[in-house]
Amino acid sequence: MTFVIMSACIGIKDGTCVDVCPVDCIHEGDDMFYIDPVACIACALCETICPVDAIRHIDDVPENETGFITKNEEFFSKP
Repeated sequence: MTFVIMSACIGIKDGTCVDVCPVDCIHEGDDMFYIDPVACIACALCETICPVDAIRHIDDVPENETGFITKNEEFFSKP
């Protein structure tokens, strides 16, 4: 996993990140977007364009937001 979408996206779902992703790795969930850890090529376009500053490189996720790393992994591990 390279990038993670965090709590600032919940309820906002602006979608700008989806539009700029060159590999279509950002998927919409019920309350927020998620980044496919396998498909992501780490280009960082989504991070630079997010209007609510919800996307971070996994190494830069604040401690109080680390639960979103698991939430992202679980979104893509659903059958």
